[in-house]
Amino acid sequence: MTSHTLTHSAEETIAFGRKLAAELSPPLIVLLRGDLGAGKTTLTKGIAEGFEAARAEDVTSPTFTLIHEYRGPHITLYHIDLYRIDTVRELETLGLDDLLAPHCILLIEWGEKFPRFVRDRNVEIVLESVGESDRRIQVTAW
Repeated sequence: MTSHTLTHSAEETIAFGRKLAAELSPPLIVLLRGDLGAGKTTLTKGIAEGFEAARAEDVTSPTFTLIHEYRGPHITLYHIDLYRIDTVRELETLGLDDLLAPHCILLIEWGEKFPRFVRDRNVEIVLESVGESDRRIQVTAW
């Protein structure tokens, strides 16, 4: 199943993330795909709010820390950025398998770099900049 949405501002992208959270139930591996600046973290802000795991202003990019954890009343959301991870050996040191649990959702940026995440994903969200603040968002669930 695939859906398409167009947002016209960061606020609309966050609002779409809140709405999307209502359609996601753990355990899930969600790949977030898109170029740098496409809005992956902005969308994550809304998803985190939708799960009452964090306020939008508290969600930041995990580019340098690699993993951010947000705990909600019913789920734990892990926002993972693999942009700087280049090898399977580096990936293994992150212990992502330990994060997979019945109440957890893994939102993985740049996960398409590793075939295992492409194979194991439950949902893929592709964000594309189509203007200064417009984003085309495609959500595919298997």
